Order: sequence, then C-alpha cells, then structure tokens
Amino acid sequence: MNPVKNQSIRIYVITTTILGFLAVAIGAFGAHGLKETIGERLPVFETGSRYHFYHLIVCLVITTLYSVKPETVSKSIAVSFWLFATGILFFSGSLYVYAITGLKILGAVTPLGGILFMIGWILLGVGINQSFLSPKKN
Repeated sequence: MNPVKNQSIRIYVITTTILGFLAVAIGAFGAHGLKETIGERLPVFETGSRYHFYHLIVCLVITTLYSVKPETVSKSIAVSFWLFATGILFFSGSLYVYAITGLKILGAVTPLGGILFMIGWILLGVGINQSFLSPKKN
C-alpha cells in the first residue's frame, strides 16, 4: 500500500479512536458525575452526547471504508469525515461546556457545529453518489 495513503488511514483511525474514547468517557462522566450537580442542564449534556455518538458512528464507517477500500473514498466523503469530527468538537463540545459550567458564551459555537454536521451529510451523500452510484466511465 502507498505509504502516504497508509499515513492518511492512520490519521482517520487515530481521530476516530480519540473521538470514540471521548464519547464514552464524557458520557460516563455525565451519567455518573454530573447528574446531581447540573440539574436542569442535564438534557443539554445528553443532547451533546447523543450527537457525538451519532457522528462518531459515521466517522467509524468512513474510517473502515477508507481502511478496506481507500480508492472508493472520494474527496467529498473525506471532507465529510472532517466536517463530522469538527462538528463534534463544536456542537457537542460547546453543549458539554455549557452543561457543566453554565457559561452561555459558547452558545454561538453550537449552531456552527450543527452547520458543519449538515454540510457533512450533504457531502457524504454527494460522495456516495460519486463513488458508488454513478456509472463508471471507461
């Protein structure tokens, strides 16, 4: 396998693994360590955790596809991976910080994360269409 491609796959695997670790660790922290202290902000924390896991699963699927058949991952799919990963940081991260601290200042970041998720879904659809559904030209 091409060493550059192999390094790219490694970056996807590391990123997905870190996001997965954080999803479980932060979720457990919220469920066991915050339930009594954040009160009415617990649903905000749970929303961040839910979206973190949803988009982590998509990142895992893209990473797996990239690891098994890297030639099938179009530029659109690759970009969608990074939009999902960044969206997790902005959307879920800002909700975590707000739920834990009560700081509303990061509220402006949350919609940006949501927009990154939406653009990621559009690019994922475009990439799937390009890579798997469009007729191949000879």
